[in-house]
Amino acid sequence: MARLASASLVAGAVLAPAALVPGLLAASAGRGAADRRAAAGPREYSCPIFPATNPLNQDISRAPVDPRSAGYIAAIGAEGHLHADFGTNPSYGIPYTVVGPHQPRARITFTAYGSESNPGPYPVPAGAPVEGAGAEGDRHVLVLQRGSCKLYELYDAHRIPAGSGSPGWEAASGAMFNLRSNALRPDGWTSADAAGLPIFPLLVRYPEVRAGRIDHALRVTVARTQRGFIHPATHFASGSSDPTLPPMGLRLRLKASFNLAGYRGEALVVLQALRRYGLIVADNGSSWYITGAPDPRWRDEDLDQLKRVPGSAFEAVRTGPVRLR
Repeated sequence: MARLASASLVAGAVLAPAALVPGLLAASAGRGAADRRAAAGPREYSCPIFPATNPLNQDISRAPVDPRSAGYIAAIGAEGHLHADFGTNPSYGIPYTVVGPHQPRARITFTAYGSESNPGPYPVPAGAPVEGAGAEGDRHVLVLQRGSCKLYELYDAHRIPAGSGSPGWEAASGAMFNLRSNALRPDGWTSADAAGLPIFPLLVRYPEVRAGRIDHALRVTVARTQRGFIHPATHFASGSSDPTLPPMGLRLRLKASFNLAGYRGEALVVLQALRRYGLIVADNGSSWYITGAPDPRWRDEDLDQLKRVPGSAFEAVRTGPVRLR
């Protein structure tokens, strides 16, 4: 994950309901029982996955197209295609673990972005799964704690052996999110992700796909970004001032005109979510790669259908100003 420090820091903000795009919540009115569930916001493990009014849970199906949409799509790659960056392989995707309210806390030593990290200790088990099955890479560790409904996330995490005299974890950065709150990280702060966003709430997760509906935006990476971000993102990871490059936090919506006939199963559930909640640019990486959690129950052949969806099937929507500091 490429990171550059943003400029001066600002105190943490709380987004007012529907503050970014007027009328977004109205778009979900009158669509039946499924929409009433969406209006309550996603819930897992007896916790809200942020309030229904959180920008990550907002319906953007009627949000205005961004005036720079064509340029953004061209920069990402109109001829590229979606790719499910997750599946049955445990080394593919970003895993997470769920712990109880009495999980012992572990010492966290930050090695790179400690000034932009929430100090530990964190309730991270010694056996928590590491992204990539422990191989080199971004090595994210995600922990959702029941009861407190707090999310703890680490980037470039490495276990410190118990015999070292100071057991725990080393990580480049770490972030804690209260899943009952809309509070943002301070402007200029990263998180375990380059954009300063949480990771777990943006993953494609098997239980929700099996239930037939995803009620939140999905994490996507793009190869190049600009030196700017759109709330709820709080951090950029680029030195480029090119305004045609996508900023962190940009929302990308599958066009209503894109024909979903011929898509089935798990891929269809994902595509329906992309029409309603879209993608959100969260990190630099391979363009159009959608992030999910590995699970042996995925049908990889279903997910492979996403490779037929071109970048030209998307449009960028306006959800707020690009912040350059």
